[in-house]
Amino acid sequence: MKVTVFGIGYVGLVQAAVLAEVGHDVVCVDVDQAKVDNLKNGLIPIYEPGLTPLVTSNYEGGRVDFTTDAKIGVEHGELIFIAVGTPPDEDGSADLKYVLAVAETIATHMQSHKIIINKSTVPVGTADRVKAKVAETLEGLNKTITFDVVSNPEFLKEGAAVNDCMRPDRIIIGTESDTAEKKLRELYLPFNRNHDKVIVMDIRSAELTKYAANCMLATKISFMNEMANLAECFGADIENVRRGIGSDPRIGYQFIYPGCGYGGSCFPKDVQALIRSANQVGYKAKVLESVEAVNYAQKEKLFEYINRHFNGDLAGKTIALWGLSFKPNTDDMREASSRVLMELLWEQGVTVQAYDPEAMEETQRIYGSRPDLKLVGTKEAALESADFLVVCTEWQSFRAPDFELIKEKLSIPLIFDGRNLYDPKIISEYGLHYYAIGRGLSIKGHK
Repeated sequence: MKVTVFGIGYVGLVQAAVLAEVGHDVVCVDVDQAKVDNLKNGLIPIYEPGLTPLVTSNYEGGRVDFTTDAKIGVEHGELIFIAVGTPPDEDGSADLKYVLAVAETIATHMQSHKIIINKSTVPVGTADRVKAKVAETLEGLNKTITFDVVSNPEFLKEGAAVNDCMRPDRIIIGTESDTAEKKLRELYLPFNRNHDKVIVMDIRSAELTKYAANCMLATKISFMNEMANLAECFGADIENVRRGIGSDPRIGYQFIYPGCGYGGSCFPKDVQALIRSANQVGYKAKVLESVEAVNYAQKEKLFEYINRHFNGDLAGKTIALWGLSFKPNTDDMREASSRVLMELLWEQGVTVQAYDPEAMEETQRIYGSRPDLKLVGTKEAALESADFLVVCTEWQSFRAPDFELIKEKLSIPLIFDGRNLYDPKIISEYGLHYYAIGRGLSIKGHK
């Protein structure tokens, strides 16, 4: 099938590559000429496991192409995905200017029936606005052309997006058009062979499904962080509590790991956007407001531990920081807990010596060169001349470190663990003082 994707960001590029991999003929359109040129040269703008070879092989095989020419894209695609960004506006609501600009562009160039598919995460009612924008533009150009607008939200996890796209849990199609439903079922048939994963519903329900899914997951994380804070007050160990409740199949183990807060491009933005959408229809989303407030406070948790441990005397200290990205297997630092921590520490005169397997360039891009930030090539190098260690991201390579080396390198045998990676008993045997999230009082080493 002939498919066009507007927006070669995280969602658009993964979706395009996976559709091309199963044999569809895909054209990607973006306004960024440098990005288009880089993609044609095999330079992928994001880190995502498995994505680079997928894009490269399909471009070389002629199944996916990249262009800045919107006219070419519109003429090519029978199905046209809108996968551009919806950044938060000043009040936290989703900014739809890019989505509506693409809708206008499609209408300007279309000469035949098109199925326009909203892939971007958008507020309920966006499909109506896209439909109105297309109809208004067509009318202004004296064109009489039919079209369908469909909601087809993505459910990709950063770090596992290619696999999620190749093996989706569900395929949500929001449409009232039998023609559009038939075409999308045909498009997704290669991903729907084991059992029927397609769920067809009205457009507004499809739009809300995406927000509801992300907000539910964010709620689980904030709930566990709330329980972790209570565990500290009660002298309990949240990791024991997590195992205890996770064994209940009604709850399960996923997304109940306490830590130093969630980040990324989805959860913070989508929780805020749904709160604002609720306000617009006169409803106060109290649970979501609490989810957001708990997460905001949780991102300052590591700094609170550090500041309390040193009685506010932090000036001149150097920390080793392991992990900069908001989660493992990505270089994405949007809303990352590491950023909150670093910025609070810098205000107190602390130097950060940091390592991340993938997010070093992104960190450099965000913060530039500054004397209180040193980016180093290995996790061991981050320990050199550092006073203590902080862990912000649960990369696999951080899970079983050389604790003897850590103690030897640090001037103070002290670890602040924002992801509860380590066993406090083992840590204490190495003579390291250990703070973790929700694990009662800090553990003092006895070696």
